[in-house]
Amino acid sequence: VSGLYQRIEDVHALYWADRYDSVARQLPSLLKSTEAAAAVADGEQDRHDAIRARTFSLLLAGKYLTQVRQYDLAYHALAESIRLARENGQTLTAGTGIVGMCWLLLRQDRFDESEALALQTAEALEPRMSSAKPSELAVWGELWLRVASATVRNNRPDDAVEARRMAGTAASALGQERNSFPNHWGGFGPVTAEMKVVEDLALDGDARAVLRRADEGVLGGKALKALGKPTAPNWGRHRLDVAQAHVRLGSHQDAMSELAGLRESNGAWLKHQPLARYVMSDVLSSRKRTLTTEMRNMASYLGVF
Repeated sequence: VSGLYQRIEDVHALYWADRYDSVARQLPSLLKSTEAAAAVADGEQDRHDAIRARTFSLLLAGKYLTQVRQYDLAYHALAESIRLARENGQTLTAGTGIVGMCWLLLRQDRFDESEALALQTAEALEPRMSSAKPSELAVWGELWLRVASATVRNNRPDDAVEARRMAGTAASALGQERNSFPNHWGGFGPVTAEMKVVEDLALDGDARAVLRRADEGVLGGKALKALGKPTAPNWGRHRLDVAQAHVRLGSHQDAMSELAGLRESNGAWLKHQPLARYVMSDVLSSRKRTLTTEMRNMASYLGVF
């Protein structure tokens, strides 16, 4: 079982590195191995450890499948991981799985379901701030991020502000960025919480406010060094918000610089981001001068014609 834990960690590292083809090749055998280990485990502790590994592998599968938009399979993997975690007494791991399930629902525009699930779970897992473990704070904070994301997209800004405040409370108590899987779904901390506030501004269409807050305070260079960098997907989403703000203000070249930077650092991830295609489409439709070679290449790379 210890070897399975290491394999899960290795495959998750490939996921963070955007090596999705490698993840796809390794997941089937990993899932079969953890299933077999859980089936043949002998003794209470061995069975607990084997089911724990099985749960982690299903979480990882659900994470990858959601990212590449295979939602039916992702739903099955996440639901099974949550069920196993609850039956095995892994309350926080079940919470992590629900964070992932809420992300899947958000990507399907099922905002009411995502909010209800995240809110119910956050209330059930609310930690005692004075004695909470970092993993407890992170899962609770990520759940509030999901509540906020659902309510702001459901045109309920006041509820979103309150949810962001709760997430900020968890982030402040945590004090720095944390992203160890599976204690955290997608990383959480003060930087991530602030980036999501900027995301709300982007959704509200306030491009100037996005650019004003994008590289200051918690998101400034010194703070990032002190607090730790967020996960690559969270940071990439934030820079896409910045790129979109540049387009809205007519700064096409600044937007292209953001896209080019993300292509260089997270190219495989970028291809799976609808927002990247929206930004590129806006550049193509709003630019009055002849397109540059860079713009044509990026449009082709993102599948925007």
